[in-house]
Amino acid sequence: MKYLLDVNVLLAAAWANHPQYPAADAWLNGKSVVVCPLSELGFLRISTNKKAIAVPMEDARKALEKFLTDTKATRVGDDLPALESHAQNSEQVTDQYLAALAHRHGFKLATLDGGIKHPAVELIEPTQ
Repeated sequence: MKYLLDVNVLLAAAWANHPQYPAADAWLNGKSVVVCPLSELGFLRISTNKKAIAVPMEDARKALEKFLTDTKATRVGDDLPALESHAQNSEQVTDQYLAALAHRHGFKLATLDGGIKHPAVELIEPTQ
């Protein structure tokens, strides 16, 4: 099975100081992972946001590149039309898109977000 990584998993796995790093790191062991432009862009946006992780863009890019290399991640294009993701409200737009994209390609969406309701979702249990 291949797993498309949600932005929250990318963040938790790439930043050792993230509170969910232990859960994400343990879950990733032996997994075949996939990223897409949307998840990579979300990682860069949140990593560099001064209200979040707040690292310089160059550091965020290096962290993402290292993570992708270390996990031997593959990429899939954002090839699902937006209207096929069926979000019900603004909070669901990205989550439902990533879940539908994973489903389209026969993957699971790996996430730390227990609120995403979609058959393609695999929840990584967060640490307490």
